[in-house]
Amino acid sequence: MSGAALGLEIVFVFFLALFLLHRYGDFKKQHRLVIIATLLAWYLCFLIVFILPLDVSTTIYNRCKLAVNSSPAESNGSYVTLAPSKQKCFKPWSYIPDGIMPIFWRVVYWTSQFLTWILLPFMQSYARSGGFSITGKIKTALIENAIYYGTYLLIFGAFLIYVAVNPNFNLQWNQLQTIGIAAANTWGLFLLVLLLGYGLVEIPRSHWNGAKRGYLLMKTYFKAAKLMTEKADAEENLEDIMEEVRKVSESIKYNHPLRKCVDTILKKCPTEYQERMGRNMDDYEDFDERQNSYPSEKSLAKLHKQVIYSVQRHRRTQVQWQILLEQAFYLEDVAKNESSATRQFVHTFHSQEPENKIIQYFYTPTVEWYWECLLRPWFYRVLAVVLATFSVIVVWSECTFFSTKPVLSLFAVFIQLAEKTYNYIYIEMACFLTIFFLSICVYSTVFRIRVFNYYYLASHHQTDAYSLLFSGMLFCRLTPPLCLNFLGLTHMDATISHKNTQPTAYTSIMGSMRVLSFIADGFYIYYPMLVVILCIATYFSLGTRCLNLLGFQQFMGDSEMTSDLIDEGKELIRREKRKRQRQEEGENRRREWKERYGNRDDSTRSRAVHTDQKESSFSETNANRPLSKYTRSNGRTERDRIELLQDAEPLDFNADSVNDDPLESDSGRYQPGGRYLSMSRSKIFDDV
Repeated sequence: MSGAALGLEIVFVFFLALFLLHRYGDFKKQHRLVIIATLLAWYLCFLIVFILPLDVSTTIYNRCKLAVNSSPAESNGSYVTLAPSKQKCFKPWSYIPDGIMPIFWRVVYWTSQFLTWILLPFMQSYARSGGFSITGKIKTALIENAIYYGTYLLIFGAFLIYVAVNPNFNLQWNQLQTIGIAAANTWGLFLLVLLLGYGLVEIPRSHWNGAKRGYLLMKTYFKAAKLMTEKADAEENLEDIMEEVRKVSESIKYNHPLRKCVDTILKKCPTEYQERMGRNMDDYEDFDERQNSYPSEKSLAKLHKQVIYSVQRHRRTQVQWQILLEQAFYLEDVAKNESSATRQFVHTFHSQEPENKIIQYFYTPTVEWYWECLLRPWFYRVLAVVLATFSVIVVWSECTFFSTKPVLSLFAVFIQLAEKTYNYIYIEMACFLTIFFLSICVYSTVFRIRVFNYYYLASHHQTDAYSLLFSGMLFCRLTPPLCLNFLGLTHMDATISHKNTQPTAYTSIMGSMRVLSFIADGFYIYYPMLVVILCIATYFSLGTRCLNLLGFQQFMGDSEMTSDLIDEGKELIRREKRKRQRQEEGENRRREWKERYGNRDDSTRSRAVHTDQKESSFSETNANRPLSKYTRSNGRTERDRIELLQDAEPLDFNADSVNDDPLESDSGRYQPGGRYLSMSRSKIFDDV
């Protein structure tokens, strides 16, 4: 099993990152470089979270082996004996051989730092650029990042000059490397505590509120009102941008040098706008540079950038509106089915997507009713209590992890108790659950961040390239300090435990933080205590109240604005529900009409053919006989009556589908598709 656990987790984490990226990104429409860069950033961050427990268990085994193999006289205080010298150490099932983890962490860490500080910011500007060529986009990205890169180079250059001039400093390359790592981790820890303070309170509270059906339904109505406003704004913005594109397209003719740029912009527009602009084109007119003023390539690049953003925003709001409607309809169905006497869940609307047959077999309406109406609220309450307990433990440990005698950090107590019995499975599970909970609190906050509708992670493939790259950049900056904070909580970091023990492979590549004592002994220890103040502020919704006062509508139960938006959202959902009901009723009437009268079509047509054959044979046999004074074909009359009854339209017939072309007015028999079959004029007088 040596190294097998590492290989399995590497493969599993890759597919996990790929699944999440497929949920938020769009592999078909977004650039491959954006997909690859984001996938690599997410993959490396998730890899650190999943592999770090294996590093902890391997380090504990190495400490035990070192303590057993060396006597107290030979140690000379270089290592602390963690077990009696005659005690046997058991190798963990996930043991990783020596020399693998340092190389692995070095590759993962420096690759993630290269992504977050150099490549991803450049690709953000590249993806946001409106240039029409690769060279133009690269040029724009370099100009936008010149200030960004120049600031870091200026700070680093000033620091090098200070070190070179001051004779008291004699820094080597390893120490400079450690200072750079400490600076990056300090920036990440500053943002980490802010996000962690929000997630530790909001995640348990969201699950507790998830058990309240009325609360969820009211919040959904509130979201519907806000999303409708955003949707209308996106449609209006798209109309304005498309009007500018239309004017530019009409002014720049087919033989203008910038016509290729205009065609590139038109390809990014929705299909209906492309068709509308294509009909108004007069390509036979040549351009005259002396008579008209044409836009420059720079202005076209700006318009191209606006088109990309407006189209993406419009598409995202449309999809989010449909998802929110489904959620609102489902919550209303749950509220109605709670008082059901049959204890079978009944949906107002059938699912538009085909469901899995296996799920349909096990997840019957009765099972769905028990889960949605009885079990799910209690499950969410129990889960909220468990998450709240974890949050309290994290807050307590963040405030007390610097104390080594006595050990007050609960995570450190759990790890040390398991270390005495060498229960590696318990150690790995405790480490994994701890770091996983911390990651959920931080990463879920990142996924919920919404900065003026410019950075926004939306599921169902609706996240734009800029937001994907920004999330990857945040993950790479937050994950290393998150792991260092976790090692400090468990006292596996020698800087916190103040013990001269063998460090983990992860902390070994970070170097000794003693080079910067004010960071190692000050900022890293006392700044995480700020999480207590942030948790209190989040519990009392101080940030939400401040945003509400500034004009950003937030969901607050005691606000008059919230009540108005809830009523507005309820009316919007009711209107969409009536609209969908009318559509389903119309489809049901058409289906019933087709099932009732559609089967008679073949029999009626065969009967008509048989009648025509009998009439033709009758006329042939009686061709030499004198015509009677009064002749009438009863079969023909009966056939016409049946066809007229069959071709009658249901009540919801759409008159727009009828062909009003006078050239086709000779058609006489109506088809279900909205047309009439032409009757043969040669057989009009066959019955005479």
